[in-house]
Amino acid sequence: MLLPALGMTSEIIATNSRKPIFGYRAMIASMIGIAFLAFIVWAHHMFVSGMNPFLGSVFMFLTLIIAVPSAVKAFNYITTLWRGNIRFTPAMLFSIGLVSFFISGGLTGLILGNSALDIQLHDTYFVVAHFHLVMGAASAFGLLAGVYHWFPKMFGRMMNEKLGYVHFWLTFVGIYLVFFPMHYIGIAGFPRRYYAFTSYDFTKNIFADMNTFISIAAIFTFAAQLIFIWNFAYSLFKGRRAPQNPWKSNTLEWTAPVEALHGNWPGEIPAVYRWAYDYSKPGAKDDFIPQNVPYSQTPESNLPHENELIALEKEIEAQNLNDQFKQPH
Repeated sequence: MLLPALGMTSEIIATNSRKPIFGYRAMIASMIGIAFLAFIVWAHHMFVSGMNPFLGSVFMFLTLIIAVPSAVKAFNYITTLWRGNIRFTPAMLFSIGLVSFFISGGLTGLILGNSALDIQLHDTYFVVAHFHLVMGAASAFGLLAGVYHWFPKMFGRMMNEKLGYVHFWLTFVGIYLVFFPMHYIGIAGFPRRYYAFTSYDFTKNIFADMNTFISIAAIFTFAAQLIFIWNFAYSLFKGRRAPQNPWKSNTLEWTAPVEALHGNWPGEIPAVYRWAYDYSKPGAKDDFIPQNVPYSQTPESNLPHENELIALEKEIEAQNLNDQFKQPH
């Protein structure tokens, strides 16, 4: 659930920070590490099931070690934002919101990953808050960021930015109003999965007000999603016509025409000459260089090893030209 959201967020943050993603290789390695470790931490749900204590310590270690690639991921995002020329589009705000949930929810994961602490907190609202901040809110914010960012490419129209800002702030604040109080009542011992907590004296007088507040915040947050539904539906038919590359992004999909064509591009498929993160490159005329721009067209910003690739570009172009002449007409 979370990895696709992290992938979209990486692209959106780099584009709207006008900077290359910080620590690109470390970011890829951290995503692979998270994906691998996620398959071998499942028994952290079973610390109180009577499992062998030694086996519990193994799963505790594996659960805590997943914090390392997760911290690398958060560090990549924060340092990409650092001193960037940030553009706060709705997609960017939702991506930053994902980073916020990923960090705040991940920190509580360190607590629950410790078997000694989990015995106290197991099956309480603390677990509900942790899980839904990371797997629910962060994943949903990544999805929403992707919709706001790629909507112009999918439908050829722009979503309403002002409604996007309202949608973000109501949702962001509402989610924290729902799940922050759950940490408090979870530490106090309030259990989850009780069909009616008012049936028990130890919960009736202590947690009723807090549960009422959480319920009101949840309804408020859900209602805010109606803004997104309206914005999506209205923009689909009445939104402002989108330019070809509204975010001045480098990736290849933004070089295709706005009109939906068979094969996406008229004529030949464009060649890819460079990576996707040539943003704010020293010496460049613009703060972005699309992937289909050859190094021979940007001598003022090329690095030494990139100038060496110009000769290779000419060889490939000559080979393609020869192949065209060899084809039967």
